[in-house]
Amino acid sequence: MISTYDTKFSTRLETAAAAKALLIAKLRPKAAVTDPLFAQREALRAAELNAVRAARLQTRADAKQAIAEAQEAAVQAQAALDAEDLAAKRGARKERKVLSAAEAKAKRDAKYAARQARR
Repeated sequence: MISTYDTKFSTRLETAAAAKALLIAKLRPKAAVTDPLFAQREALRAAELNAVRAARLQTRADAKQAIAEAQEAAVQAQAALDAEDLAAKRGARKERKVLSAAEAKAKRDAKYAARQARR
């Protein structure tokens, strides 16, 4: 066992220099190790990225298609309501025409009957 009380100044300097050298060695850049599968991993990442992009693009296209279909359905429903409303108005107008024609005929018949009664 080394006694800490017996250390000389030079021993302390050597110990400090060794510790400093170890710290500097930790900070030195190490030699780069090239990964042999780097290109394959990059290709795999690119393929995954393309797959994700394609899926997102398909999702957006599906959403746009659904919105377009919903809008088309709303337009068709409104057109059907308008056609039904128009048919109802036409039916009411025909009824009024028939009633007014019947009233006009009744009025003419009444006038005719009045003329015949006067003779």
